[in-house]
Amino acid sequence: MPSLPRLARRSRGRGPAEVVARPNPVAELSASGLTWVNVVGPDVETATALAERFGWHPLDVEDIVSKRQRPKVDDYEEDGYLFIVLHFPVYDKAIQRLNAAELDVFIGPDYLVTIPNRELLPVTRLFARCETDEAFREQLFAKGTGRLLYEVLDDLFDYCFPILDKIGHKLDSIEDDMFEGYAEDVVRDISNAKQEIISYRKVMKPGRSTLRVLERRVDKFLPEELDLYFDDIVDSAERIWDQLDNYKEVVDGLESTNESVISHRQNDVLRVLTIFSVILLPLTLISGIFGMNVAFPGFDTHAAFWVIVVLMVAVIAGMVAFFRHKRWI
Repeated sequence: MPSLPRLARRSRGRGPAEVVARPNPVAELSASGLTWVNVVGPDVETATALAERFGWHPLDVEDIVSKRQRPKVDDYEEDGYLFIVLHFPVYDKAIQRLNAAELDVFIGPDYLVTIPNRELLPVTRLFARCETDEAFREQLFAKGTGRLLYEVLDDLFDYCFPILDKIGHKLDSIEDDMFEGYAEDVVRDISNAKQEIISYRKVMKPGRSTLRVLERRVDKFLPEELDLYFDDIVDSAERIWDQLDNYKEVVDGLESTNESVISHRQNDVLRVLTIFSVILLPLTLISGIFGMNVAFPGFDTHAAFWVIVVLMVAVIAGMVAFFRHKRWI
């Protein structure tokens, strides 16, 4: 069970005493001869203490505290444990975009240590359920570390699908807005959706090959009847990747369609302006000719004015009829 938090007190010389709870970053559960330790973003001292306790290689401590590691599986056969690094997508409020959260996992015959560099809700929720439900903890831990690792990864990959659904809904709303007259406004939305898909693909792509390696290496921690469980993890990762490929094609198609819609509307505007210009051109010519200070038949009479007006109207009607005949308008 997790240990009690430490209490930090201010000295009396600095004012009234305040009690501040500092939660222990190391949470631990044990049952059926198996120990699960969950640590969120440990510092060097905590990582070193865990390495000394479980007998990890010193280089693993550097990998734990480093900011970013590529997904990988290191098999320490002599020491009897696997070191696994995987990435999962999370929404980063600082940059307001999807970012990669790293999960470091150590799995041995009788222990599982999960070390996310930031809180991963599926891991936290599964750990909390094991902590509060003793019967569930006993049942799960009795199946070995391999099955416990499967449950952790299965919850994490299940957590990835709602993010995919949100991207899909966003693409649907972009398509609706595009054809409702907001083509110019959805350019930024298309760009944001494209960035999310690219970020998601960047997170998932390196882990695909890592999961296949993990499927082969984790067999020694799984009973024979559970050998096929990690196939489900690989299938989930491949479904996510296939969906991302589909979304990539959809957003590329939406971008091309949106550009075509904007271009079509611009062409409509240019066509209308061109028609006005072409119609006004002969009218300007007629008014220019008859506006010269030269005597012509009917000069300086009201009848001549109305003749010129009728001529202009006839020219307009003729040009409009010609444009309609050509189906330009």
